[in-house]
Amino acid sequence: MSYTVDRRGFLRAAGAGGAALGLGGTLASCGSDEPDTVTLTWWDYFTLDNFQPGMERLIKDIEENVPNVNIQRRTFPFAELDRQITLAAIAGELPDIAIVDNVAMNSLGGGKLLADLTGRVKEWGQADEYYKGPWEGCQVDGKTLGIPNNSNCLALYCNTRMLADAGVEPPTTWAELASAAEKLTSGNRFGLALSAIRTEEGVFQFLPFLWQAGGDLDTFATYGATALEFLDGLIAKKSLSEQCVGWTQQDVNIRFMDKRAAMQINGPWQIPTLKKADFDWTVVALPRDKETATCLGGENWVLTADGKHLDKAWEVLEYTQTPQALVPYLVAFGNLPARKDLADQGTWASDPALRLFLNQLAFARPRQYGPHYADASQAVAEAEQAVLTGSASPSAAARTAAAKIDKALAEQ
Repeated sequence: MSYTVDRRGFLRAAGAGGAALGLGGTLASCGSDEPDTVTLTWWDYFTLDNFQPGMERLIKDIEENVPNVNIQRRTFPFAELDRQITLAAIAGELPDIAIVDNVAMNSLGGGKLLADLTGRVKEWGQADEYYKGPWEGCQVDGKTLGIPNNSNCLALYCNTRMLADAGVEPPTTWAELASAAEKLTSGNRFGLALSAIRTEEGVFQFLPFLWQAGGDLDTFATYGATALEFLDGLIAKKSLSEQCVGWTQQDVNIRFMDKRAAMQINGPWQIPTLKKADFDWTVVALPRDKETATCLGGENWVLTADGKHLDKAWEVLEYTQTPQALVPYLVAFGNLPARKDLADQGTWASDPALRLFLNQLAFARPRQYGPHYADASQAVAEAEQAVLTGSASPSAAARTAAAKIDKALAEQ
């Protein structure tokens, strides 16, 4: 998702400050009171004020163009939505429609809470219009359990003047990245900034290195060690601050904006802020090792398995994917489309930076690892923290994490 502040940082803030709109807040739009009108319950976690105009416009658009439907919306803090869906299933009060973080497909998808959309999607015939990563993020155990809502990924931002002064080209490989970061490090300025915080935010930024090395979670003992060793080398040469273990992605962007980092790894949600910078910058694909890879972020639409109005809810989902509904919604939220056929529409069609991120969706991988992904993710975060703080070697940390990851992946 495209945010003016850090993606998970502001959602945590929303959780603290948006409770009034969350657990107790129900937003009902104006709809028809005719007896044949179907009221659909809709849950999401977009609690901040800046999201409301775009969401209200989308709901109004749906009610005007999908016959006999009324949307009753309720919002929750980001950290609460998955739990509330689970609790609602126990109480038999699941919503008809929800917008969930794509990582939530790991936990929600395995619990038979979500409606199987496989047959509807086949009849719909538009699955091929989506980028591979976002679409795969909706697949669980061979079933389609959602439709991509929007997508984002990671890339490398560069301060063009700093790179030019150092005689450095934007790096395309790990070797070039290490060399560039070393040359760009001077005084209190680091060559590279990234987030290695002990949360999913840090894992989101680490996984591309694992994939670029040619590995995955099931080969973490080998390829996790390779990725960890590379990052440890950057810290050893002081090209990357060891304080990155406590940085959110917003913290990283602040350092780039303050010229305390010549390059940063971050997402498209930082672009609105970066456009206010007093220096020129560019954004390029993440440097590769053996493979090209970036990590997929964003949300998915889902319908719940016990919804009383599945046909009407699916009709709403179909409508949200039409250009007349989807393009204004994505532009209002500052998001990127998960659909290839919208590549030449919206702000992303003319903005070079957004276009770069859109093109990288072809290499973006979902974090789709099953219901116990959270345990595997925690193991990855612990390994990175141990290495970058100097408490464990890359090989030792990777072996320890691999044992926990293997256990988590085996629990289905």
